[in-house]
Amino acid sequence: MINIKNDEVIKAFGRRLRDLRISTGLSQEQLANEAEIPLSQVGRIERGEINPTLSSINVLAKALKIEIKELF
Repeated sequence: MINIKNDEVIKAFGRRLRDLRISTGLSQEQLANEAEIPLSQVGRIERGEINPTLSSINVLAKALKIEIKELF
């Protein structure tokens, strides 16, 4: 089986999410509340520890009031 997980891409996504969150003035807790996902999940995504699902990415974009493509 081919390993499709790319740690560098996951970490880069987490950095991008963090940068956008900070630029909008939201804390991790505020973003989690707006996106209706656990606070710990936001932290794990930002640190590049987990590979977020498309559903998670979608609700994060909505919470940040941006188009999903801006997260990439």
